[in-house]
Amino acid sequence: MRRKFSLGLLLVFSLQLLLAQQQVDVFIIGGGAGGTSAAIQAARMGSSVIILEKSPWLGGMLTSAGVSAIDGNHELPSGIWGEFRDALYTHYGGPKAVATGWVSHTLFEPSVADRLLKKMANLRNLKIAYNSKYYTITELDDGWILVWDNNGERQVTQTKILIDATETGELLPVLGAKFRLGMDSKEETGEQEAPEVANPIVQDLTYVAILTDVGDTKSKEGLVKKPKGYDPAQFKCSCKRPEGEMFGGVSSCEQMLNYGKLPNNKYMINWPNCGNDYYVDWGRLSDEEREKEIKKAKAHTLKFVYYIQNDLGYKNLRLAPEFPTEDNLPFIPYDREGRRVEGKVFLTVDHLERPYDFNLYKTGVAVGDYPIDHHHDKNPDTPKIEFINIKVPSYNIPMGVLIPDNVNNFIVAEKNISVSNIVNGTTRLQPVVLGIGQAAGALAAMAAREAKTPSDVEVRKVQRALLEAKAYIMPFIDVDKDDRAFTAIQKIGATGVFNGYGIPYKWANQTWFYPAQIVSEYEWIQGLTPFVPKLSQIPASGKPITLKFVKEVIRQTQPQFQVMEINQNWNTWGIDQELNEDAALNRRTMSLLTNQIFDPFNIPVDLKGNTISN
Repeated sequence: MRRKFSLGLLLVFSLQLLLAQQQVDVFIIGGGAGGTSAAIQAARMGSSVIILEKSPWLGGMLTSAGVSAIDGNHELPSGIWGEFRDALYTHYGGPKAVATGWVSHTLFEPSVADRLLKKMANLRNLKIAYNSKYYTITELDDGWILVWDNNGERQVTQTKILIDATETGELLPVLGAKFRLGMDSKEETGEQEAPEVANPIVQDLTYVAILTDVGDTKSKEGLVKKPKGYDPAQFKCSCKRPEGEMFGGVSSCEQMLNYGKLPNNKYMINWPNCGNDYYVDWGRLSDEEREKEIKKAKAHTLKFVYYIQNDLGYKNLRLAPEFPTEDNLPFIPYDREGRRVEGKVFLTVDHLERPYDFNLYKTGVAVGDYPIDHHHDKNPDTPKIEFINIKVPSYNIPMGVLIPDNVNNFIVAEKNISVSNIVNGTTRLQPVVLGIGQAAGALAAMAAREAKTPSDVEVRKVQRALLEAKAYIMPFIDVDKDDRAFTAIQKIGATGVFNGYGIPYKWANQTWFYPAQIVSEYEWIQGLTPFVPKLSQIPASGKPITLKFVKEVIRQTQPQFQVMEINQNWNTWGIDQELNEDAALNRRTMSLLTNQIFDPFNIPVDLKGNTISN
């Protein structure tokens, strides 16, 4: 099957094929958080990769949009997100040096993040084309051909796997992928919190500004001239909500500004309360119409900066020359929401609220802990839903949400994954998207290597690749990635032998594994029986499990395994309890033993998390 999707340029397919001298395994459109992470992971796994990025920067919302205060995952430093944070720590001088604003544990200058991400992406088999755009995308039976522009030079590339890592899922309509946009209905999702009737309303976007404290100076550089149509009443409640303090403590203008205080006396202005959020109904606009609305969003932000400098009296806070742009504003707006693909799996809030009522958690490839946070203040027509009161624990993201249902050799890697509108309120955050991107990169590399479509790649293979990269597939807050039992516990958690304990908690939700908790015979037998049916014949009590009991179970169900190996490998397997036949064993020890002896993670599962019979 061959289909051609074009953006204004029509070329003869045979000519494209003749010109397609360049071939790569993975082609990524969008060098944002998801695209950058996907490219790094795929390249590290040996794939040849191209990123096509419109701007001269990497990082998208982290950098080009100026949203340089990380929301969530502070206790889940998973994979490339953890590496990026470590790079920030090294640059600035440790965790305290980036904990400058009260909204986040990790704040940084966007220009610094761009440099660090470019350094991380400096890989031999990864090419990044900045200031570039695509013209045509043609589908082949086993991949794609793209015609694109790199700084005025026409390029033609054939690729096995195409990834949409754009900020708004812009490839989805171009390629004919089914997608959702706006608020889903209760009937569509089964979510009791969803509105009765679907609508196309998306979250407010924000055109961020970065201010710098210049102190007492007579210079006027960075001061905003009074904008046309300026009305200070728009921002009157920016320092204090009329109905009381917000976030439990913001009651002054100083606190409002310190929300996004960055290192080196800079301030990120990304303020929802009578601030610079702005509604754009972009889903129903042409590209030209959207650009006009984005200019209005910019103007609204400049009005807010003018208000800060003049009505609030902070003339020392000036627009920082953070971005190489004429107006010192970011390259792109912060789009909190995009088109969401209809994928092989559809993740709803029910899955987040009650993960163990379903099997999708077994296919997890990224994790998140942020609450469900939506921005809808600027559109009065939005149904009134208290999104922040929808309580969920920390969660993982199933692999199937990255795979479109009706387009082959195509993966999504940004805010465009297959989730409900409600769930997008938490999966849109920067560390989650970095994790989504890393998973997409691993999936793409595996598909290209094995000459398979992404939906045919084994879930467990992708999860293994991510675990090798110290990425979390289960959101266990109390088992650090440097723990010698980390991989075993992640694997055992993903099989359901031992479940975690999820807790909705403030602005950083949790799932606890409790590695020191003593295991009962019954708990272990019940959890492992689906993988070793013979265990159903073993009588098990509620008393603490011991090594003596484990060895007897092995003799009855795994006679080929030499139990003497347990004593020989007790320390090399990373077990930190004393070797004692009669001692009660904890979850950490039992995870290590179960992983080594029974290896339930080796039994494949499908995209729904159901066991695949051999």
